[in-house]
Amino acid sequence: MPFGRRRNRIDRSLRERGVPPEPQHKVREIERTTGPWDATDAPADGTARIDLGSLRLPAVPGTELRVDVNAQQKVVGATLRYGDSLLQVAVFAAPRANGIWDDVRADLAVSASGQGGSLREVEGPFGPELAGFVRATPQAQPGQPAPPPVRRAARFVGVDGPRWFLRGMISGPAAESAEAAAPLEQAFRQIVVVRGTAPMPVREQLPLTLPPQAAAQLAAQQGARRPGGTPPGAPAPGA
Repeated sequence: MPFGRRRNRIDRSLRERGVPPEPQHKVREIERTTGPWDATDAPADGTARIDLGSLRLPAVPGTELRVDVNAQQKVVGATLRYGDSLLQVAVFAAPRANGIWDDVRADLAVSASGQGGSLREVEGPFGPELAGFVRATPQAQPGQPAPPPVRRAARFVGVDGPRWFLRGMISGPAAESAEAAAPLEQAFRQIVVVRGTAPMPVREQLPLTLPPQAAAQLAAQQGARRPGGTPPGAPAPGA
């Protein structure tokens, strides 16, 4: 069976006695998986993970973690780099009874086509996924005009978990080479999702946070950009 696929759990003792489970207690079954993991069934495998709140990302040797932060200091994404390849991950709220990856795949394929890209459904190590290419605009250099869009090879992988959906986009050489993809696929497999108990709209992104040390470094960096180099919340010189 594909890694990470989930279904509804059946109470075997009731079934053996011929008693159907009560509908109000029917929840999705968590099929045996080798990852990604829900926080409630994550293995004690000794893997060092970076805590980003709803996501715990493995500290895989040779990878570099980049956390994307918007102007409000809110973490909006996380990317693992391995050589020239990238794995961008995001996690969203999902229904209790069924997953959303089937619908998300269809939406991604339509969106890519509308922007000049092309994605097709294939079978991958985590089940159905999308592979092909997308149109992307490279980041402009300071003081330079925005470069034109380029064609970029990409794979979209997804896993439906208990009330969450984890999506990964693999780009660069790993999108076309199984050998190059192996370290990033392993990293994706070792992710732990912390859903929490708060109700959230379906497809809303789960909140991400910076580890305390990284948050302090970010505050110091932004403070250095202010006149006088005063970090946010720190007393001004001479105060």
